[in-house]
Order: sequence, then C-alpha cells, then structure tokens
Amino acid sequence: MDNRLGEMMIFLAVAEHGSFVAAARALRLTPSAVSRAMARLEQRLGVQLASRTTRALALTAEGRAYRERVEGLVAEIDSVERSFDVDRSPRGLLRVNASVPFGTHCLLPILPTYLRENPAVTVDLTETDALVGLVEERADVAIRVGPLRDADVRARKLGRSTMAVVASPAYIQERGEPMHPHDLEHHNCLRFNFRRSIDSWPFRIDGRTVQRTPTGPFLGSSGETVRLMTLAGGGIARLGRFHIAEDLASGRLVEVLPAFNPGDGEDIHALFVPHERLAVRVRSFIDFLVRDLRLDQAALLESGHSC
Repeated sequence: MDNRLGEMMIFLAVAEHGSFVAAARALRLTPSAVSRAMARLEQRLGVQLASRTTRALALTAEGRAYRERVEGLVAEIDSVERSFDVDRSPRGLLRVNASVPFGTHCLLPILPTYLRENPAVTVDLTETDALVGLVEERADVAIRVGPLRDADVRARKLGRSTMAVVASPAYIQERGEPMHPHDLEHHNCLRFNFRRSIDSWPFRIDGRTVQRTPTGPFLGSSGETVRLMTLAGGGIARLGRFHIAEDLASGRLVEVLPAFNPGDGEDIHALFVPHERLAVRVRSFIDFLVRDLRLDQAALLESGHSC
C-alpha cells in the first residue's frame, strides 16, 4: 500500500469512517500503518488534510477539496476497469438502505439467497425510517416505501402495499372498538417521531376522502417500534400491510374501521444513482429484488399479504 494510489485509498477510508482506527479496520491494516500513510501524503502535498484530536477527526478545507478530486479519480479508474471486464461476477461491498419494516420483514428473509448466489459480495444493510438522501447516506441501493422525492436518482418499482388501521384484541377489549373515525379522538393513536410525507390518516367518509390527524401519548422512531407497541396493546396504528400481514393472519392484530379504509397504498421502489456503467453488484442486487419480490411476493404485496 506504500504508493500514491494506496495512500489515496487510505485517505478516502479515513474520510469516510472518521478515524484512523475505523479506517484501519475497514482496510485490514494496522492503525499505525494508516497513520504513517496519512503523514506521508500530507508531507508530499505540503498541506494538512485532517485535523485530529483525541476524540474526533475532521477534514480541513484542503482535505475536503482533495477528497472531491480523489473520489472522481478513483471512480474513473473503476470505470476504466469495468469497461475491460463487463462480464465479471458481482463483487465488493454493497451498501443498502431500507426502512426498518421493509428491511426486517422483506429483505432479511431473502438476503441469504442473494449472498449464496453472489459469494463475492458483502451486503452492508442500514435500516432507518427517517427520510434520508441516497447520496447523503453513501448507499448503493435504497429501498423506499411511498412517494419519491430525489430527482437525481433512478428508481425501479418493486411492488405496492396498501395500508390498514389496526389494534390488538387486548386493546379493543380494554378500550372498545371505534365505530367511526371521529371515535379516534378518544383513543391512543400511535404516531412517528420523524418527518413523513403525510402525517394524517385518510378515511373514506360519505363518498369522499377525509384526512384525520391522529393524537396520542406515544411516538415511535420506526414502523417496527410502532408495530411492537401496537402488539403490546398500546394503541391504534396505521401501518403498511406488508409489515403486519402475518399479525393480521394470526389474529395478533385486527383491522379497525375497515369500512372507512380508502384503499390507498404506497409504491415500493429500489433507488440508485444513475451511472453510465452501473456497478455489477448494484445491477445484480436490483435484478434479484425484482425477481424474488415479484415472483414470490409482489401479488401478495398488492393483495395485502406478507412479503
């Protein structure tokens, strides 16, 4: 690694991971080797690329400028190599970002199949229900449920899921079942503590769709948190059927106000940054999702069953 390209790669790892130790772990080097490489690089360039304290590391203005140039150079090198090896098998680190419910209930059950078929790929899965940018998270593929907002990315549709207002039998036995959306004012509605595209709940009343803003004493950081709170009898929630289909089928949850359900749904897409030559691992993973989710599960998504 004692060469210019190697030092550039070490610098990028330090910039990405925020510390020598984390960069060394990712590159399978010793922290001292990373430190020496950074020192050689800064000495050769004659500038300080990163300011370091005992607690944190941050790029200097020169470091940020250097990172931008080096990332472009490395991307060009990758492009050149791919142009001479277009038929190679998928390999390398694949960063995937998904919501907690979709990652937990849809991705994890099928990921072992993808990894068996692509043994040279390592999947780095991050689950979050917060609305984050694909580039901001440095993800290769992001699975998004709901409307798309980022015009700088491409999307491939994986399926569609309808929504349902649900509660546990224990909650209904204790608090009673609401017969009309107005009754929700007297119930604990479980909400989210992150920004969503629509925070209200739609109901079909007298032939038109009316939005109701839920209120309640609990806010969760993910759909899975809200699901578990609902299962525990904490209140009433509105969740995607792909997330709760098994709970409904087993009777752990029951649908509330089904006569007022407007039948709305949310599309599920795989997002990726467009590139003239899409990385083989990215293309293979998206094709895998389309194949496995659609062949085994897309109809179930539409009809309200589990992934």
